[in-house]
Amino acid sequence: MKDHHVKLTETDREILKSYSTMLEGLSMYLGEGYELVLHSLEDYSSSAVKVIHGLHTGRTEGAPLTDLALNLLEEMQKEDADSRGITYFTHNKKGEPLKSVTIPVRGEKDRIIGLLCINFYLNTPFSEYISNFVACGLKPQEQYENRKENFSSSSVELLEDMVEEIRREVIEDKDILTSNRNKEIIQRLYQKGIYNMKDAVVRTAEILGISKNTVYLHLRNLEQE
Repeated sequence: MKDHHVKLTETDREILKSYSTMLEGLSMYLGEGYELVLHSLEDYSSSAVKVIHGLHTGRTEGAPLTDLALNLLEEMQKEDADSRGITYFTHNKKGEPLKSVTIPVRGEKDRIIGLLCINFYLNTPFSEYISNFVACGLKPQEQYENRKENFSSSSVELLEDMVEEIRREVIEDKDILTSNRNKEIIQRLYQKGIYNMKDAVVRTAEILGISKNTVYLHLRNLEQE
């Protein structure tokens, strides 16, 4: 008879902790129609270590694995199992329909140390569901609303796109003196974190037509401020 637990290492615990943090952000994006549950296999009888929007199944943290989850775990532990997880349809205690996926969480030595379960409540009103993805619905954090995002295919393309975009913004700003444009461009790029990327200084210098030492000079001044 198998023991209903997995002995977790400190690394395993940190992996589960990182998943728990990730679920918080995922729930912000998906909305209340999605129940998110993270199970630790350290103790099957109280495996749920994170439950978000548990109203759809009535579960809270400390709940045990379900009978279906136990069965799915057995399937996932087989050698030829699909490592991505298993998706299926089920019902809660009220008979309401759910579309679900159970994903294995792997720790050290590729052992399954937990399960990530996502249940979509299929009776969620369409208006409530769609409101998460349009401006009139739940608002994102104000400081990130209506921000442009560059979906570049490579780091080189991303660097070039960002430098060119900031350069245009600065040139169009008539309040910035011509003599201060390069400094302003480098400052804005610095604030966006671009200089954490490889070759960013060299590429900035090439696009702006200045030496890389000039870029480094501006960066040193910014770090001292």
